[in-house]
Amino acid sequence: MTDQPFRIVFAVFPGMTQLDFTGPHQFLSRVPGSETIVASRNGGEVPAEGLVFAGTRVLAEIKACDLICVPGGVNASEAALDAAFVGEVRRLALGARYVTSVCTGSLILGAAGLLTGKRAACHWAWRHLLPLFGAVPDAGRVVRDGNVITGGGVTAGIDFALTVLAEIGGDALAQTLQLGLEYAPAPPFDAGRPETAPAAILAGYRARMDPIMPQREAEAREAAARLAL
Repeated sequence: MTDQPFRIVFAVFPGMTQLDFTGPHQFLSRVPGSETIVASRNGGEVPAEGLVFAGTRVLAEIKACDLICVPGGVNASEAALDAAFVGEVRRLALGARYVTSVCTGSLILGAAGLLTGKRAACHWAWRHLLPLFGAVPDAGRVVRDGNVITGGGVTAGIDFALTVLAEIGGDALAQTLQLGLEYAPAPPFDAGRPETAPAAILAGYRARMDPIMPQREAEAREAAARLAL
């Protein structure tokens, strides 16, 4: 063991899906001998879905980390166009042992040039954008390719966290924390994936997403184009 704590950095941004962040944070922050840092481009307050996360650190002031995790959000493609934010994610990721994301956070990893040739997960509705960044979309709930570990949509972040916990501290640690946090999902409906959701529910969801999809796809294409510059 080293005297230095295992440093975990969550790189957050305004408008993220808070459970993409808080779910994994609940688990990973309990790694023995670790230090968990929540950081954003400017530091300070970061609003997310009616909540405000205060006291975040400035990403540029963090020298290095062992694990970086980027949550997602409906506006992840917009965050992918924030050159300062993406640049700091890339800088930290290049020196990290583990490069990770949840949901559409993988689009931000892609914009940082970290997924070229890598298999990666993403929320099912946005997974088709991953090839823009040279990534190979994978429908898995948790996907590992080398030191890159990505989780699918939102609640997959907890399965993702348990996978990472087992990698860092072993299966016993992961299972102990799972027990302590009583993570024993038993949803009342089998509608959590497009393959199992009722057709009418899926159609209604897609209809709600249709108005924003063109803008988000355009943002993703612009972020991807910057990689070639």
